[in-house]
Amino acid sequence: MLRSLWTGTTGMNAQQLNLDVIANNLANVSTTGFKKSRADFQDLMYQLMKVPGSQTSADTESPTGIQVGLGVRPAAVQKLFTEGDLIQTGNELDVAIEGSGFFQVELPNGEIAYSRAGAFKRDSNGRMTNSDGYPITPGIVIPDGSRQITISETGIVSAIIGDDTQSTEIGNIETVTFTNNGGLVAIGKNLFRETASSGNAIAGTPGDDGYGLLLQSYLEGSNVNIVEEMTSMITTQRAYEINSKSIQTSDEMMQTTNNMV
Repeated sequence: MLRSLWTGTTGMNAQQLNLDVIANNLANVSTTGFKKSRADFQDLMYQLMKVPGSQTSADTESPTGIQVGLGVRPAAVQKLFTEGDLIQTGNELDVAIEGSGFFQVELPNGEIAYSRAGAFKRDSNGRMTNSDGYPITPGIVIPDGSRQITISETGIVSAIIGDDTQSTEIGNIETVTFTNNGGLVAIGKNLFRETASSGNAIAGTPGDDGYGLLLQSYLEGSNVNIVEEMTSMITTQRAYEINSKSIQTSDEMMQTTNNMV
């Protein structure tokens, strides 16, 4: 009887983790460039009480055996890098990637992090930065007096400077891709860090084979689907209740046994 108690406990713990993942997805439904997560689960080991194929007589064998499962455990929480909706903003420093790729930003410690959020700003030194002031890399400095900043589909940044009548190229935005996006580690602030599982960042020019185009004055929205998440939340709630019911039923059966003594 104790086996079912512990099995139900693993089920409740699994559904709690699932709900934690869903809650985080819903909390970030309006976060620029956010990528939703999905919890994956595996069944635990089985208690083998009769081996399939074991002899039941001189001429017969057990076709299935007896295997009793011992519950469930979390196997992974995976980021899903499907593209979010493109939102037109009218801001000339907002950039979305239409297709594969990540922007590169330099952290205060000198490390490079990666992001799909292209809500760029201009700091006091004229550098293009993200919302936390981390400069994009390769660095782009917008000269004083610049106007009509243009970012092409292939990442060329141009501006009309001062009294000039023609635009001047002031830099290029590079994007990077990874062999396995799911291996990236989310570190918050719309940023990811590469790992051995993701592979090294492969820099390229937007629009090249395997690299998405850039869209100026657009942002990529979160890829969270509210209806899907609400449905998953209801399913998770019911699964949690069912597992708790199995524990309650096991307890009632044990109580019945005790009352027989």
